[in-house]
Amino acid sequence: MDRHRARGRRARPSRRKPLLYTAVASAVLVGATATGAVYVKAQAHDGPGAVSSAAASASPSSSPTVTEEASVEPVAEPAVDRDALLAKAMKAVTVTAGAKASVAVLDLDSGASAAYGDAAFDTASIVKVNILAALLLQAQDADRHLTAQEKTYATAMIENSDNVSATALWRAIGRADGLDAANKRFGLTDTEGGDGELWGLTQTTASDQLTLLRQVFGDDSELGESSRSYLQGLMGEIAAGQRWGVSAAADGSQWALKNGWLARSTTGLWDINSIGRVSADGHAYLVAALSNGNSTQTKGIALVEAVSKAALSAFQDIAED
Repeated sequence: MDRHRARGRRARPSRRKPLLYTAVASAVLVGATATGAVYVKAQAHDGPGAVSSAAASASPSSSPTVTEEASVEPVAEPAVDRDALLAKAMKAVTVTAGAKASVAVLDLDSGASAAYGDAAFDTASIVKVNILAALLLQAQDADRHLTAQEKTYATAMIENSDNVSATALWRAIGRADGLDAANKRFGLTDTEGGDGELWGLTQTTASDQLTLLRQVFGDDSELGESSRSYLQGLMGEIAAGQRWGVSAAADGSQWALKNGWLARSTTGLWDINSIGRVSADGHAYLVAALSNGNSTQTKGIALVEAVSKAALSAFQDIAED
């Protein structure tokens, strides 16, 4: 169990609304393309007696006909508002009074993403993925491999969520300063390392956690292939009692994750978070589900599992349509 106490929290910067990225590639063609874009080529002719260029080339004419070709802009199907679809799916999720949840999802196959909520949450133990990613980045910069001791700590920290190991590696990376420096390179903009030894009180958003997951599971990453494979492998070997959260949305055992759970000493309420990669309906997804204000750990787990399923349903409903 993760337990960290804090006397106070620093003021956080305003959170930016996550953006929906939609890319449509097209070529100027006559007819319809697989993307649904329709291209029309029109011909404009001068004078009432003008004929088509095909006819003009077939029959000589004493009076030249001036023709001009104009390309009409493609008529494409409107982009899907996945944020709106996710917000609609979240309406079916029961969030008890006082609790709050946020979720972000990315389809690795299409590159499409969506997010619900932009508030900051305590990371609890999901920050352990971030700590190891920062350590691996620092090792790459120094052109070295992790030491045997660092690997021992890393395995215990990720697979068993061992706090002593997390504290050792937190110190090794330079605590919050080291985490924040790595996150700047990773592209995280709304994550701030916890004070002193309080790594579990690092603040983050669901969208930032999705960005971190892209560094771990995507090809366009500051982390090299061996570093990514190492971290992915550990996230695929989570201890049996901790296999909950985003994995609830997966088909079978096709998942890799890290969970965090923290009972706040001031309120007795629970922070429950889950991040990872899951496979469902033939697609690979990255999912980050965050929550706080849960009256019990069990209710918090049920909440992040429900929002993880809702996140995938927003994409699967599109595929079915």
